[in-house]
This record gives sequence, C-alpha cells and structure tokens, in this order.
Amino acid sequence: MKWVLVDTAPDQLIAEMWVGLLVDNGIPARLRPGDTSSFLGVFLGPCGIQVQESMLEDARKVLLGEEVC
Repeated sequence: MKWVLVDTAPDQLIAEMWVGLLVDNGIPARLRPGDTSSFLGVFLGPCGIQVQESMLEDARKVLLGEEVC
C-alpha cells in the first residue's frame, strides 16, 4: 500500500478535520509524517494529507465536496 499526498492544509487543526472527513467517508487518511511537532502542541504551519494511492481520486472529490459513487 502506497500513501500519496492528496492536499496540503494551512495548519494542523484544519488538516485533522480534513483527515476526519476523509475517514468518515471510508477513505483511509493520515497527516504526512514529519509535518507536525507534537511536543509543541498544535503545529501552525502547512500539513500534508496522505491517502492510499488507490483512493486518491475519491479523496479529491470528498475534499471538493463532490459526491463519491
């Protein structure tokens, strides 16, 4: 299974919301490793969102608010 970048959120809070949205729609998702610094609390810089390569197109549709068949 290969993880690929689907989008980059402006900060960690938004990135975590997007990951939750994807997961709620049946798309495994995660924050790109290394984009957060947990010892500092919430990271205020850009955070990449990764999904499994086979789910990339569906993930893009979900993030754009389009219906996924």
